Amino acid sequence: MAPVQLYIYDLSNGLAKQLSAQLTGRQIDGIWHTSIVVYGKEVFYGQGISTTLPGRSHHGQPLQVVPLGETAIDEATWEEYLQDLKDHYTARRSVRSVKYFNCNSFTNDCAGFLTGGSIPAFVKGQFPAYLPTDFLSTPFGAALRPTIDNMYRRPSPGVPAVAPPPPNQPVAASLLQAVAAQAQAPPSNLPPAAAPLAATESLAGALHPVTNSASFRTLLRTHRAVVALFTDFQGCPPCRMIAPVYEQLAAEKGVRAATGGRGAAFTKIDIRVGAGGTLATEWGIRATPTFMFFLDEKKIAEVKGADVGELKSQIDLLLFQAYPPHPHSSLSLTGVKAISLEPILFTQVPPLDNAMAKFVSFIDAARPSPATTQAKEVLTSITLLLTQWTAATSTLVGRARDALAQPTQDKGTRNYVLTTLRLLANVFKTPALARTLLCGDGLALGILVPSLLHTDAMVRTAASSLAFNAAAGVQRARVATALSVDEEWQVELISALLEALQQEESEEVIHRLVAAVACLLRFMPADGQLHGLLEVLGARGIMQGKLESKLIKKKKWATR
Repeated sequence: MAPVQLYIYDLSNGLAKQLSAQLTGRQIDGIWHTSIVVYGKEVFYGQGISTTLPGRSHHGQPLQVVPLGETAIDEATWEEYLQDLKDHYTARRSVRSVKYFNCNSFTNDCAGFLTGGSIPAFVKGQFPAYLPTDFLSTPFGAALRPTIDNMYRRPSPGVPAVAPPPPNQPVAASLLQAVAAQAQAPPSNLPPAAAPLAATESLAGALHPVTNSASFRTLLRTHRAVVALFTDFQGCPPCRMIAPVYEQLAAEKGVRAATGGRGAAFTKIDIRVGAGGTLATEWGIRATPTFMFFLDEKKIAEVKGADVGELKSQIDLLLFQAYPPHPHSSLSLTGVKAISLEPILFTQVPPLDNAMAKFVSFIDAARPSPATTQAKEVLTSITLLLTQWTAATSTLVGRARDALAQPTQDKGTRNYVLTTLRLLANVFKTPALARTLLCGDGLALGILVPSLLHTDAMVRTAASSLAFNAAAGVQRARVATALSVDEEWQVELISALLEALQQEESEEVIHRLVAAVACLLRFMPADGQLHGLLEVLGARGIMQGKLESKLIKKKKWATR
């Protein structure tokens, strides 16, 4: 018996963990590269399959070493298995082909062969193909990619590997500047992108290569919907004919961040590679190509031959069964569909010097603390970094919330609250910033709820605009299923919207409140808390009463 270890490296050197949430709206703890260590050798896939002494590769020392157990496979059989894989995991594939074979799929395959297990879930993720793809496609990922490429590229013989820069050093500031330049520059002014390194491209694999039974079982266990192609690429002309179509379907209908993890996991099992032939026998494969379709680990359909039409039909049927459409999607709802989801913005720009002075003086009135000091520094800074934005906004909102809690409010307090609401509403013009309000710890909710019931009409108008922008953001997220919004956050918001509707007399504000409610309800979770809450609050009666009131009976309620 020989011990088997997994070496884990972060190709972003900690920058993904530090900056991903602010710059992409999701927390990505690392751009993981892994290798297998067994029999005193470290084996990894990048520019083909490489072998080195443990910890002596160009990646340097691993961030983490994970024991995977022991293997009963002897070294000669292991070397033979690797030799078979070298014809599969090659360095000379085109970029289009190479991206379907990534380093973590390789180590997961090896782990299955050696131990019958798999690599840790946090490395390959619940949906291992989409996070790096989505991350590297953002301006931040594009700025970070050259750094990752340099860390991934093997040095020339005799040249020592260059150690990656340590985290929290000027590279972070340089990356942020690159992000800002990319985001602000018009397309015509953007420099031509360098060709990505194939090894880095392989991080974004759409297919999951499988060469043994253990890896296949892991794939079925970790994905709700799976499409498996059993192929003989060398000896089967129909297999070669259908391969580009299958790869395109994997890219279009595979698990992606843009669909919030929905989609099927596509895998390709070559019967000539590794233990692929044994796996094919296990599943009764007698002809290639053969496609199998799995739902919750159970085979539900099979297609033999290169029948493109039937393949597409079965994939669509599998996805329909795995992710049925929301019940409301079949309703007409003409008025609701007519609502524009574009954010309501406040375009009037106040005298910036005066506004800044008032903000600073209002913060100065609070008890001094590190948070208030930081907020002042950010407000007076020429460059507002995203990593500071959330903390500064939290302080501003906190002061506004405290002011709203006071029994009496002077004109200065009212103006501060009004300006803060308008600033937050305008945030929804920038998706990356808007995500922090939707995904944060109720950042905007603390000021929004009391503002909806404010005695000042302009404050209520700004609050209803912010409420609509937030609700529209929730609907966009649900349609794309790319963002998970806390249901308790929505429960509190819809409760406040219904209470405000009961008391509101301004036609403009009522329109925005009703539109916000419609956005929250249209694709709400079918089994969530909102159904029961709406009945308890008498939502139907409140809405119907406003629709029949003299205030809006001659207007289309769907307008804002």
